[in-house]
Amino acid sequence: MAVSREYREYVLEQMGRVLPVTAQSMFGGVGIRSEGVFFALISGDAVYLKTDDTNRPDFEAAGMAPFDPYQDGRVMLSYHELPAEMLEDPDVLRPWLQNALDVARRKRKPAPRKPRRG
Repeated sequence: MAVSREYREYVLEQMGRVLPVTAQSMFGGVGIRSEGVFFALISGDAVYLKTDDTNRPDFEAAGMAPFDPYQDGRVMLSYHELPAEMLEDPDVLRPWLQNALDVARRKRKPAPRKPRRG
């Protein structure tokens, strides 16, 4: 889903109050990284954060749905929508972003090892 320029700027500004973030347009949406780690995305006018069993219950308790990129019920359980009001307050937003970043770091595949010479 397309992301408006205004919403993209708003999200990045609000997240930037908590963590250093960069954004990259991708597949009609926006991928968000912090310190080189992909941990969030924007699709339409919604933000989705990386989830696993450690933080998914928080999203489910808030009634937030998993990312449905094709809007056909084939959801990605590894990303859940952030409650919109969380973007308003950096102190409230901080643990949600930090937990998503921690999940992304754990899920990150290590770089392939280079073969030794000799």
